[in-house]
Amino acid sequence: MVDVSEKIDTVRTATAQAVINPGKEIMEKIQDQNFSTGKGSVFHTAIIAGVMGAKKTSELIPFCHPLQINNCNVDIKIESDKLVIVCTVTCTGKTGVEMEALTGASVAALTFYDMCKALSHSIRIEEIKLLEKTGGKSVFKV
Repeated sequence: MVDVSEKIDTVRTATAQAVINPGKEIMEKIQDQNFSTGKGSVFHTAIIAGVMGAKKTSELIPFCHPLQINNCNVDIKIESDKLVIVCTVTCTGKTGVEMEALTGASVAALTFYDMCKALSHSIRIEEIKLLEKTGGKSVFKV
């Protein structure tokens, strides 16, 4: 792990997104965020999974510091023929939350795939990227 003992605690926020192309077959079934399959509410389950993923990032990614997250928000938007998952994570600490935001968005996307794979295997997770990071030494924004 990187030694962060000399850094000062600051409020740190990161926002990441994952884009899903569920395919025409599934998009025709999605009317709103109450979309369900035999496994239950797809959007609500993906949101919960994204938050859980963000909280467990240090258990999944080697060398990530375990962080006490102050806030995690996962939002899923329907945009024409795609879904955009946005995960924003905030903490007060010595290291950033980029990996937590990226993991949250990724786990939410994977959960969507798992919940819908019985309907179609043409689902594509097309893009996972960091949108913004604040706090610490550097600021990043797409």
